[in-house]
Parts: sequence; structure tokens; C-alpha cells
Amino acid sequence: MRKIHPSAVVEDGAILGDDVVVEAYAYIGSNSKIGNRVCIKQGARILANTQIGDESTIFSYAIVGDIPQDISYKDDISSGVIIGSKSTIREFVTINSGTAKGDGFTRIADNAFIMAYCHIAHDCKLGNNVILANNATLAGHVELGDFCVVGGLTPIHQFVKVGEGAMIAGASALSQDIVPFCLAEGNRASIRSLNLVGIRRRFDKEEVEILNKAYKRLFKHGDLKENALALLDETQSANVKKMCEFILNTKRGIPLYRRKD
Repeated sequence: MRKIHPSAVVEDGAILGDDVVVEAYAYIGSNSKIGNRVCIKQGARILANTQIGDESTIFSYAIVGDIPQDISYKDDISSGVIIGSKSTIREFVTINSGTAKGDGFTRIADNAFIMAYCHIAHDCKLGNNVILANNATLAGHVELGDFCVVGGLTPIHQFVKVGEGAMIAGASALSQDIVPFCLAEGNRASIRSLNLVGIRRRFDKEEVEILNKAYKRLFKHGDLKENALALLDETQSANVKKMCEFILNTKRGIPLYRRKD
């Protein structure tokens, strides 16, 4: 059974699933599609061709699907935001719709946890189980792999890719690509170590040790791409292959930390 507050605005054409809750003064546009058991809290706005998956919550004053902050944007395509199931979008988050330079949609997969005041710009693609801490900001076309964590007050430059299971420390500023399962920090951010906390939560001890050895092989000595090419031919680990292939395919480069001594 749906619960829609009398002061909420749900435009004709919007599609609402079962057991949806729409609180006071919330707004849902005519082209929106809201899944089952979704809660749209007080004052939130859902615009454009936006889809929200089952059991997600959009908190107060979040704005999902408004036009991108892109001076070249033209309202000549079907654009919007696609959010997966069981996602949490906290207060004052802004998620812009996509553009013709992408496929028209900003995409967030399942189980996202986007904390207050974050900004996700046009054409971003976020994988499953991504966490953005307060005030993290993603510029256009940023891609985050599954299980990525971005610390608070961290901006990420447009077109940057962050690999699966990577973590970007709080108050960093990221302008290059981050290899899967690594931890980056600093301004400008550079890779400092494996994201050991993250990989220990997901993988057994043997796989953690394999990743640790791969990290040392890739980053400690020699040319990064040559190391990745050699290791790719030798490894049997799917996760190590992800690291190597990411390095070989990067377009923005990999930021390496170089100790002064």
C-alpha cells in the first residue's frame, strides 16, 4: 500500500511501485519510475527520466535527475539517472542526469551509500556497494568500480576511473586513475598501499597474500606497464588480472607515490 502525503507532488505519468512512501513536499516528475518499497523523504526531488530501484531511500532535499552543470548541455535527448536497489541517498545529495556525450544516463548500481552533501555529476557510472562519505564530489564521466570507498571532502576529476575495491582517503584530490584494490591519498592523491582493510573483508587469507605480492611486484621496482604485462601472463588470480589490465588500459595515468628519500 502506497503512502503519499497530501502536500507531495507526484506528476501524472510517474510510475510508483508497491508500498512506496512519499513524504511531505517531495516532488516526483512525470517520467520517473520508482521501484517497490522505496521511500522518498520530505522535500526530495526526483526529476527527468529517473529510475530508482526497489528498497532504496532518498533522504530530505536530495535532488536526483536535474540537468547537468555542463555549459554545452542541450535538452535534446532522453536523459536521467538510474539508481539500483537497496541504495541510500542522504540529505542534500545532488545527482545530475546524463548527456549526449555519455549515453544520457548517470548510473548507480545496487547497495550504494551516498552520504550527505555529495555531488555526482553527469554521466558518472558507479558499481555495486559503493560508499561516498560526506561532501565527496565526482565530476562528469567518473567511473567507480564495485566496493569503492571515497572519503569525505574528496573531489575526483572528470573522466577518472577508480578500480574495484579501491579506497580514496578523505580530503584528497584525485586527478588520475586508481588501480583496483589500492588505497590512494593526498593532494594530489597518489597510490600509497593496498586497501588491506577492504580486501580482508572480502577475500580469504590466501587471496589477500596473492594481492599483496602482486602489489609489490607492480609498484616497487621498474616500469609499471612492463610489470603489469609480465604479471598478466603469469598470474592465475582473476583479481590480479584486473589490476594488470587496468594499468595497461589507463588513459589518465596512474599516480605513483615517490618517497623523497
